[in-house]
Amino acid sequence: MTDVATSHPVLICDLGRVPYESTWHKMQSFTLERTDETTDEIWLLEHDQVFTQGQAGKAEHVLAPGDIPVVKVDRGGQVTYHGPGQLVAYVLLDMSRIGSDVRKLVSALERSIVDVLQTYDIDSAARPDAPGVYVGDRKICSLGLRIKKGKSFHGLALNVDMDLEPFQRINPCGYAGMEMTQIVDFVPSPDMTLIKQQWVAAFSQTLNLTPIWK
Repeated sequence: MTDVATSHPVLICDLGRVPYESTWHKMQSFTLERTDETTDEIWLLEHDQVFTQGQAGKAEHVLAPGDIPVVKVDRGGQVTYHGPGQLVAYVLLDMSRIGSDVRKLVSALERSIVDVLQTYDIDSAARPDAPGVYVGDRKICSLGLRIKKGKSFHGLALNVDMDLEPFQRINPCGYAGMEMTQIVDFVPSPDMTLIKQQWVAAFSQTLNLTPIWK
């Protein structure tokens, strides 16, 4: 049972479809400028086509980007792809406030995705050796976080109903031959709006947060 006294509010901002770089810089600014009184936020959005290369990213994992830009960013992890039809959730959280560390936050993100997929009878799981969520051997959700001054940013990308072809132009998350999948492979015409609501509810419950939709 949730202890209401220790639940923390989180502002849910649905940004729609937005470009990557300007959104990334807004995340950075929010994180650097926030104070101990700043309410935590979660940003829900879709990005225009882009490959993002994490801090540990190796150039050889970008095989043939073609006309899709490659942006080097300050999150953990290797290279991944973002595009329309993918639910991106950026978690801008005060780690001490929610009583978490990066490992617990990764686990909470993975668990919330597994819970949402289970409502569609999609059996999925996290892996100890490779962050993210997988359906069998195929990856359906990627994770990449950054913690700065005890505050998290970046987050997850859940494949819902998108063109998966660009993933073939990279080694997703640094794994050659990694196959990707998405919700539409199992559920006809998935409702992005509903999936956003389901994920926010699942993630908030996992970390004892009270979502406030902006």
